[in-house]
Amino acid sequence: MNSSAVIGKGSKDRDVPLSLKLIETLREYWRWKKPQEYLFPGELGKRGKGEHLSSKAIYYACQGAARRAGIQKKVGPHTLRHSFGTHLLESGADLRTIQLLLGHTDIKHTTVYLHLSQRHLRACPNPLDELAVSDLANASCSRKNRKQ
Repeated sequence: MNSSAVIGKGSKDRDVPLSLKLIETLREYWRWKKPQEYLFPGELGKRGKGEHLSSKAIYYACQGAARRAGIQKKVGPHTLRHSFGTHLLESGADLRTIQLLLGHTDIKHTTVYLHLSQRHLRACPNPLDELAVSDLANASCSRKNRKQ
């Protein structure tokens, strides 16, 4: 898995993992569009030079995709980030790995940031299942229920 750096909160770089499938799709797009400066250029600037996409353009793209998908909730780039972290957790990634991938300096931010899905909670092994239980046929009754 390769990564691409983007600027995150606090002007910190965030490495975004890119799957091999996504990289191939981006290469196809590049061969098709043959961009000169930016892979996804924004509008032309004052001097006629292409600008990069603004954060607003990314936000509007997320909102439009959500609307076309029939999603009623407010959706933005942070929603994708949150979903990425949640899916990592559901796939079995440990919190430390998720912390590093999301760029959190404190693990507390990761635990607060991620909610545990019901599927993840149900998949968690119950340590009580490991307890040995005696055979009911050999179990003695309580004093109250003993025959005199």
